[in-house]
Amino acid sequence: MARCLQLLSVCLVTAVFVSAQDWKSAVSLPGVDLTGLTETQKNTVLKLIRDQDCSCACGMKVAECRVKDPNCYYSRGMASVIAAAIKSGASETDALAAAASSKFGKGPVEDNRVLGDPVQIPIAGSPSIGRPDARITLVEFSDFQCPFCIAAVPEIKNVLKTYPNDVKLIFKQFPLEMHSQAALAAAGALAAYKQNKFWEMHDALFADRRNLSRAGMLAVAAKLGLDVKRFESDLDAPETRKAVVKDMDDGDRVGVQGTPTLFIDGKLYRGPITLEAVKPLLEAELKQPPSETKTATAATKQIH
Repeated sequence: MARCLQLLSVCLVTAVFVSAQDWKSAVSLPGVDLTGLTETQKNTVLKLIRDQDCSCACGMKVAECRVKDPNCYYSRGMASVIAAAIKSGASETDALAAAASSKFGKGPVEDNRVLGDPVQIPIAGSPSIGRPDARITLVEFSDFQCPFCIAAVPEIKNVLKTYPNDVKLIFKQFPLEMHSQAALAAAGALAAYKQNKFWEMHDALFADRRNLSRAGMLAVAAKLGLDVKRFESDLDAPETRKAVVKDMDDGDRVGVQGTPTLFIDGKLYRGPITLEAVKPLLEAELKQPPSETKTATAATKQIH
């Protein structure tokens, strides 16, 4: 229920800030990558996504959904499949068939389980906190400008405080398109990570989500005692942007649709992120025999 309310809130907020562009004629749509396509191919892709229904059951066309709900996992995925197919030389019919048969084209599957099936989540190089040998690994996909993520911060800290030896947290970036400063903040957090100050920057950014400007982050970096010149260089580095995109791609692959999204030992958690709600699940996990091979537990390392 909490997840449904969260997604509804995202849709409502997005609707207020709908782009003024007309999705029926716009040649640039949120999250639709047309690079590398010829002009004819671009026009074909745009035509197809303007005509194709989005699989998320919103009642909109794919292009319309991209404009009115740019965080929709399904319209973004369908558009990417269609664009890739057309780029490879597929016909319009084959491109639409590829989109329909993809995981995006199948639409959301109703699943009321609190914990989903385990999935593999790459975490090497991601910031972590907690004992490396902790029995349970939490992976959080988060957005520094998201109010729901801010609310989750003290709750997750309570979880780590309650289980200091048994639970560790891996942080993955998932800046939403509706948040104009989220991607920059994600890059700033990773730039701080390169100077071993990720969690300090994490706390500072979440403490003031309304001031995530470049100038604001440089001021925070100075306050945290970072080498500001290096921080600014890392903030703008292509590899930092690629790291953010990789986290987002990882999230897309495992079905992240909003923030915050939490995985418990690789299992998608559908419920409120509070110590009270999560504690019974953690206790149940701890009662299971230790496993040598667990999802989302690849060795982490600093990126320099």
